[in-house]
Amino acid sequence: MPGGVSLLLVAATWAMASPADTCNKALCASDVSKCLLQEVCQCEANRAGCPCCRECAFCLGNLWETCCDCVGLCDERPLSAPRPAQRSSMHNLMSPVPSLFRALTAISDNESPMGWSILTLPVEEELRQNHVETDHLLLGPHTGLVLPDAEGLNATTPPCQSIFFNECLSMSRCRTACQSVGAWRYRWFHNACCQCVGPDCRGYGGAQAICSNCRD
Repeated sequence: MPGGVSLLLVAATWAMASPADTCNKALCASDVSKCLLQEVCQCEANRAGCPCCRECAFCLGNLWETCCDCVGLCDERPLSAPRPAQRSSMHNLMSPVPSLFRALTAISDNESPMGWSILTLPVEEELRQNHVETDHLLLGPHTGLVLPDAEGLNATTPPCQSIFFNECLSMSRCRTACQSVGAWRYRWFHNACCQCVGPDCRGYGGAQAICSNCRD
């Protein structure tokens, strides 16, 4: 079947099946149809997890927050649900470069602004933030976050440092940017604020979006 015909069939099927009261079809139609055609958003999210959320979120990019209802992957949330800046997706990166990350954060502390800000947290505070019950989604393989014994942390334990880019970035651009600065994890907030987590962090950095030019 020709690609154009396939795309039309997918779009028509989706338009009839998607929930009209929660899905912004005018905004989402083209991107959702593309992702459905690639078969990256076709699974069910439940308490056991969401096997396709990572690929679907990358496919939808900045439209994930707005259009996830169109593919049935948004959680049922009360009216008091957190704002996008209070929700995030997190993932490990391949081939981090700790020396590069530390060098860049050291330069940023002493030189003119480089398009980002640095957040420094004691490791205990970082892990405490990550254990607070929030609307944050761990994407892909990851290890559980365990609070270390008090004896394991002391005055010489390096603090957790993260880079927050000033401008809004899509999820895929956030991943690329964090790879370029040698980070080992990234945290993409659903208002498009991007945090690159450094090698001395035990969890996923700060739990709040503090990108200076990217807010709700």
